[in-house]
Amino acid sequence: QVQLVESGGGLVQAGGSLRLSCAASGRTFSSSAMGWFRQAPGKEREFVAAINRSGGYSYYADSVKGRFTISRDNAKNTVYLQMNSLKAEDTAVYSCAASAASASVIYTSSKNYLYWGQGTQVTVSS
Repeated sequence: QVQLVESGGGLVQAGGSLRLSCAASGRTFSSSAMGWFRQAPGKEREFVAAINRSGGYSYYADSVKGRFTISRDNAKNTVYLQMNSLKAEDTAVYSCAASAASASVIYTSSKNYLYWGQGTQVTVSS
């Protein structure tokens, strides 16, 4: 079992930055691929970024590439999402997710993630 708790959301002006954190409990964190997803009101959940179990590989949605950075600290059982140059369209509830113990791969589909956090609200004012 893995439990995930996000933090770091809030209200920020367009062009600003936020850093989201996702703290994980459980023995399998370092064996799990991790991802960030977001869901805006009235829209489907969408992939944002993912990182493999070692942290050596990451992948981003085109909409955030060059602005967001995903990272992880396996010693702290935490994954991060640094968000810069925020836009109004980045407003959403952001959730982190963990896969089951896996090979060193990255998953972009929510179907590959077994555990989910409760989400943290990010609001970007224009």
